[in-house]
Amino acid sequence: MPKNVMVVDDSAVSRMMLKAIINSAKPDWCVVEAESAEDALQKSVATHVDFITLDVHMPGMDGLSVAPALKEQCANAKIAILSGKVQADVKARADELNLIFIPKPITEDKVIRFLEQ
Repeated sequence: MPKNVMVVDDSAVSRMMLKAIINSAKPDWCVVEAESAEDALQKSVATHVDFITLDVHMPGMDGLSVAPALKEQCANAKIAILSGKVQADVKARADELNLIFIPKPITEDKVIRFLEQ
């Protein structure tokens, strides 16, 4: 059954890379891109979302800050936090929020493993 995935990252290159991995592995799935936390909140109201990838470091609201609101709006969505800085406090906060932590660099294997949970 096709699913909807929201990719939230301020980097267009990162969004493009994640979208390519998802489209390659799950060609019938829809990928919605959001360039900020605020954009993600708006788009999650208009679209049913099954999976969300969130970059930690973004201008404005960061991924860890927007995660609780997205969890509320998309109660059944699985959410992964992506971070290049594997810091204990980031990992601990992700665990506290019940998010899946995916360390960068992002690989096809890591993304597919998340989508198949």
